Amino acid sequence: MLRTPGAVRDAERWTAHNYHPLPVVVSCAEGAWLTDVDGRRYLDCLAGYSALNFGHRHPKLIEAAHAQLDRLTLTSRAFIHDQFADFCKELAELCGKDLVLPMNTGAEAVETGIKVARKWGYQVKGVTPGQANIVVAEGNFHGRTTTIVSFSTDEDARADFGPYTPGFTVVPYGDLDALAAAIDENTVAVLLEPIQGEQGVVVPPEGYLPGVRRVCTEQNVLFIADEIQSGLGRTGATFACEHEGVVPDMYLLGKALGGGIVPVSAVAANADVLGVLKPGQHGSTFGGNPLACAVATEVVRLLATGEFQRRSAELGERLHGGLQALVGKGLVAVRGRGLWAGLDIDPALMTGRQACERLMERGVLAKDTHGSTIRLAPPLVITEEEIDHAVAQLAAILAA
Repeated sequence: MLRTPGAVRDAERWTAHNYHPLPVVVSCAEGAWLTDVDGRRYLDCLAGYSALNFGHRHPKLIEAAHAQLDRLTLTSRAFIHDQFADFCKELAELCGKDLVLPMNTGAEAVETGIKVARKWGYQVKGVTPGQANIVVAEGNFHGRTTTIVSFSTDEDARADFGPYTPGFTVVPYGDLDALAAAIDENTVAVLLEPIQGEQGVVVPPEGYLPGVRRVCTEQNVLFIADEIQSGLGRTGATFACEHEGVVPDMYLLGKALGGGIVPVSAVAANADVLGVLKPGQHGSTFGGNPLACAVATEVVRLLATGEFQRRSAELGERLHGGLQALVGKGLVAVRGRGLWAGLDIDPALMTGRQACERLMERGVLAKDTHGSTIRLAPPLVITEEEIDHAVAQLAAILAA
């Protein structure tokens, strides 16, 4: 007797419906593969929205977690623990920044970035008190807190959660002229995803990010790059900004930083920016806890070798080559970089949800977004053969 239907019913009965998951109930995983409660295996082509860049249960990350579990898991930031300085130092060096502020979730990192930018604006730039504004982009996804959804353009994320937090100006993504025009004397930051993930892996026009960097420098405005999904190897470089030689004033990091084991996020910036925070002005009980630092330090060391960035770049070429061959054969468009792709399916064939359900039936897991678009973000440990398998299954459902 199959266990999946009952487990799905129980989940539906006891949880609020904030997600619409596929009807698969995972019980264990290894590398790029998941196994459900009935023993069926699936190729994971979502990787926890990039939280599992190093695959499920990477041996070095599991070893680091086990070792730390036997010693110390939490102190709160009331004390310093022996994993803290190494993590902050090694992540700062990876980012090329002076300082790191560890937090837990991506949304918490974004909120921290917003608070730091405002404080920097008042204390360093001299913005009129209470008037700081931040320029953001249409189609953004930075999290789901009340402040963040206040500047979302996705009505599902935003509707009925007002009153909304002021202090944000929304401009079209990729439109440098609109962004420059939106900056005024009270603008403290531009907050952007270098590639928009939730919107469907949207890569901005060539020259856009360097243009943003130039405008921010000229106008004395912080450039904050939300690399929570795009960073840490996903696009074939440590950070997606690197593809155009851009260095932001502040990195917002998360997801893969926790190695798929614990939630870890961080803000990285130079001392003239992060240094505006003083004790008691911002904090987090679990931020930078010993277990998180132990795992995340090992993540940083894996990235420091460059192996995973190279894998993403090389295997990404294979993935995108296979997907481009399907344009006109059920796919309308393919976007992305490295092992990250947004696919627009011909809406006359099926919705994105239907495509993901049909892929699931063929043993491949992906996620839909915005109607007929699906996203692929397999773990960076995936093999050439597994990529070819995933593309073949996609081709099969498009031809059915």
